[in-house]
Amino acid sequence: MNKVPMTVAGEQSLRAELTDLKSVQRPAVIASIAEAREHGDLKENAEYHAAREQQGFIEGRIQELEGKLSNCVVIDVTTVENTGKVIFGTTVGLLNVDTETQVTYRIVGEDEADVKKGLLSVQSPIARALIGKVEGDEVAIDTPGGTVTFEIESVEHI
Repeated sequence: MNKVPMTVAGEQSLRAELTDLKSVQRPAVIASIAEAREHGDLKENAEYHAAREQQGFIEGRIQELEGKLSNCVVIDVTTVENTGKVIFGTTVGLLNVDTETQVTYRIVGEDEADVKKGLLSVQSPIARALIGKVEGDEVAIDTPGGTVTFEIESVEHI
């Protein structure tokens, strides 16, 4: 299977969720199932069925997280020399050439992406257009609203 890039913060977030699922949520749902069994007839016991459904969700999520963590390559961009080139994990300051508005994005793994927080997936069209460019370059990016030209103002390894 292909290795997936992930930032240090992204890996820590997934590990924290996995720990919570295994040490808090899994034992709680097991206790709920045991309590529901004590109520008698399982065929018509809504609490039992809801707890079993929740257990299935938790177990599925645990497997999903373990799979992602086993196939990830953690990249700590702070240990890489800053050459001004856009690479995975860098924070990029962009200036929209047409509107003179500034935006800042950090290029992260797919599981970490959140555009509202300025976290772009490395697979997104914007990130793919930026990767390999350097400070001062102008990049034309095709968007649903048309082509937008950005100037790369800064590349930070934070």
